[in-house]
Amino acid sequence: MAPTSPLFFFLLVFFPSPSLQERRSRTSSGVLVASSSPSPPSPSASPLVPALFVLGDSTVDSGTNNYLGTLARADRPPYGRDFDTHRPTGRFSNGRIIVDCLAIRLGLPFVPPFLGWSGKIEDMIRGVNYASAASGILFSSGSDLIQQVSDTFQQFELSLGEEATADLISKSVFYVSIGSNDFIHYYLQNTSSAQVLFLPWEFNQLLVTTMKQALKSLYDKNVRRVVLTGLAPIGCTPHYLWLYASENGECVDAINNVVMEFNYAVRYMVHELNHELPNAAFTFCGFQTVTDACCGLGKYGGFIMCLLPEMACSNASTHVWWDKFHPTDAVNRIIADDRWASEHASMCYPKKRIVRSRADRSLGVTKTCFVRFIGNGSSFFPSCPLPHRSLSFPPPLRCLLES
Repeated sequence: MAPTSPLFFFLLVFFPSPSLQERRSRTSSGVLVASSSPSPPSPSASPLVPALFVLGDSTVDSGTNNYLGTLARADRPPYGRDFDTHRPTGRFSNGRIIVDCLAIRLGLPFVPPFLGWSGKIEDMIRGVNYASAASGILFSSGSDLIQQVSDTFQQFELSLGEEATADLISKSVFYVSIGSNDFIHYYLQNTSSAQVLFLPWEFNQLLVTTMKQALKSLYDKNVRRVVLTGLAPIGCTPHYLWLYASENGECVDAINNVVMEFNYAVRYMVHELNHELPNAAFTFCGFQTVTDACCGLGKYGGFIMCLLPEMACSNASTHVWWDKFHPTDAVNRIIADDRWASEHASMCYPKKRIVRSRADRSLGVTKTCFVRFIGNGSSFFPSCPLPHRSLSFPPPLRCLLES
């Protein structure tokens, strides 16, 4: 068999995501797609929130790109080999992604991709995943995500009525994980002379300003509970370790410094939005990670994307990275746990105080965490950390559930 051209591998990773119009036309034209809505563990009869909505890129794509005419897909082995079905679903991981783990915690089913919608409102009422690999804040597909959300809300209004829709949306959780592609495919590649047009801090300001406008647009549609995830240290991904010829796994500080500035800017934006928008409950969570990919070729597995089962390591749970850009199922579970319980206090913002019990309320302590306590507060969430009321504590995802 003749060897495959290296150009193919680069196209696989860097092929841009099509616009919304292209997506719809390709989906309706009968493009063959893989199943991306497997049966998860049985959802709770009484979920903690009505629904989970997901916006972002390949870090949280649950199968959207299966429906697109793009090479940025994860619908082939060995992707999904450690998933519940042991088959590829379109998730860029060997198993579950972060939002799968969070859905389970919330008592919800795995969130289906927007483009996989069957047309039944029942399939969307518990949440929709709009995330698409190769999407970005500045890319045309970034604005498409907001339009898709609007389309969904209109469907809800037609079926449920405006009042019921507004109530559902305001009580649901929106998880946003986006921004890495703006660096990977645009700024770091100096596409369209981006590095000439923008200094790093100027580019970050452009991203954050654009994101802030999008979040305000969601707020105007009654979205109130939003979790924004910080970018991983891209300079530590296997791809850049390979590209910059890292000898002993040292990360590329020049890249990480730019990304860290972006995370700080997003955190400050969250602070501003929470003060500007009444009843907004926005939370920023960052995370840290480090080196070799389980599946890939080249040093650190950072040269060629995961394409064949033979390219994968035998045990992905010992690796942080599944392929040259995406974390493993094991890491996704850990990150999801942290988003849920905020076990690492420095990772989430803003910090708010948690009321220990109803007795504390009788003492006049203001309840600033949004958990509805039952009994002494521990019966509803047995593992919920309940520090002394004078301590500052970041609101975990479960603290954004109910006022």
